[in-house]
Amino acid sequence: MAKSQATFMKKQLEKNRAKKKEDKAQRKQERQENSSGGGLDGMMAYVNEFGEIVSTPPEKKNNSNDED
Repeated sequence: MAKSQATFMKKQLEKNRAKKKEDKAQRKQERQENSSGGGLDGMMAYVNEFGEIVSTPPEKKNNSNDED
């Protein structure tokens, strides 16, 4: 006696889901390996004295030269 068509389709759908999940995990792994993410320093932005957003930190000013 042959198996029902519904059982066959259920197995095929499950195989397809498992393959998609495996492919997605593989793509995620490849993205992580090839990532050039520089970490937190690469994401930092600073505002200069003119209100412009710049990628370099402001220079530290020495306040010890204040004279009254």
